[in-house]
Amino acid sequence: MDATEWFWWSVVAIAVVATVVVAVRLTIKLVRARRLLGASNIPMSNKVMFWAAIAYLVSPVDLLPDPVLLDDIGFLLLALRSLHKAAVRVGAVGPGRPEA
Repeated sequence: MDATEWFWWSVVAIAVVATVVVAVRLTIKLVRARRLLGASNIPMSNKVMFWAAIAYLVSPVDLLPDPVLLDDIGFLLLALRSLHKAAVRVGAVGPGRPEA
């Protein structure tokens, strides 16, 4: 293997490891967010966005090919951020309450 080939394999390996790390952190956030889905004071639109992002994650149709999970991760992060902001707005999460 020459130096150029070794370099590109290293870049790919680093990208794969980074994607796996982000996916694991995102999975932890998803597990913590499930508590917010049961809160009655959070708007249904935020809950629907969350479930739509989950459906997009498992869907075989993607904007980017499946080995590249950037679009899936982006949609999930957007949905989690929206759900968390709604929870803070209605007081389900905040000072004195556990984070989601």
